[in-house]
Amino acid sequence: MSTFAIGDVQGCFDELRQLLKKCGFDRKHDRLWFVGDLVNRGPKSLQTLRFVRDLGPRAVTVLGNHDLHLITQYEGFERPRNDDTFQNVLEARDARELVDWLRRRPMMHVQGDCAMVHAGLAPQWTVRKARALAAEVEKALASTNYRDFLANLYGSKPDRWSDALKGWDRLRVIVNAMTRMRYCTVSGKMEFRAKGSEPPRGFRRWFETYTGKKTMVFGHWSQLGLTIGKRHAGLDSGCVWGGALTALRLEDGKVFQVACAGYQAAGGEA
Repeated sequence: MSTFAIGDVQGCFDELRQLLKKCGFDRKHDRLWFVGDLVNRGPKSLQTLRFVRDLGPRAVTVLGNHDLHLITQYEGFERPRNDDTFQNVLEARDARELVDWLRRRPMMHVQGDCAMVHAGLAPQWTVRKARALAAEVEKALASTNYRDFLANLYGSKPDRWSDALKGWDRLRVIVNAMTRMRYCTVSGKMEFRAKGSEPPRGFRRWFETYTGKKTMVFGHWSQLGLTIGKRHAGLDSGCVWGGALTALRLEDGKVFQVACAGYQAAGGEA
């Protein structure tokens, strides 16, 4: 049995199928880890969602910022953006079923020597603490009052973690770190405006502040590209921007990639 961690698919379903064929994915025995952002910017978000959902326990996907954008737009809390490409999901006969399934995906997954999150972890968090905090968000998203949470989800404040945070501020910081963060200070202040791959003055790439022992698998950062270090593996290689879709076999670190024609203008950031 092999476990393949896969970078941001973002509706690039044809490329996903090509990649799984290249990996030799065996649906009966292997498992897939998706780093989030299954949807948006690419042309086939609907097919991607249905495929991953139908894999059942063979696939684990964590929530990304584009996944949350789909959920909040379906629920009426977000306005459409010009570059959204998931209208086919919103109009699908099984839209409610798919969105409810997506809403109940984890924020973070931990297994063996690896942990997975879409964007990053605050420097103050151990993996164990982060998983407990992720569970707080998952509980809010799965509750009968989940719409109250969605109504208070967005915003960049507070911009750092504190154990004293409560209510919507607490949950918002957890979501922002796990689905939006690229740069932070060693004390945990997050920077959301800067993109590229070089940190602004006073900030670091979030994984440079990570001190845990587990390998952190993440996506969200197409301009950084595929990056694999001793304790991190960034797998967003910019498929939707004309880069590649990447899979990492966790058992031995072998990388598989398929080239992508690109559905958005090169040089952008998902």
